[in-house]
Amino acid sequence: MKIDKKTIEYIANLSRIELSNQEKETFVHQLSDILAYIEKLNQLNTQDIKPMAYSINTTNVLRDDKLEPPISREDALVNAPSTMGVFFKVPKV
Repeated sequence: MKIDKKTIEYIANLSRIELSNQEKETFVHQLSDILAYIEKLNQLNTQDIKPMAYSINTTNVLRDDKLEPPISREDALVNAPSTMGVFFKVPKV
């Protein structure tokens, strides 16, 4: 696919963004390079490669959910940099 300034303008219009002439020229070159690289990838022989969903073969490594006693309020506040009574004190946002 050939990328030209008109194609960039069409894509920008669909995206509802305004581009300067310099940006349009930059995108023409960048998208052309990307598409040329993709074309090289399309030429690779992948006939003997099995399709896979993930690049590494792992199984579920999550632990089972277990009900544990909650941490006490005092233990939760012990490492807080600042407290106000039984609450964490944080800077205003």
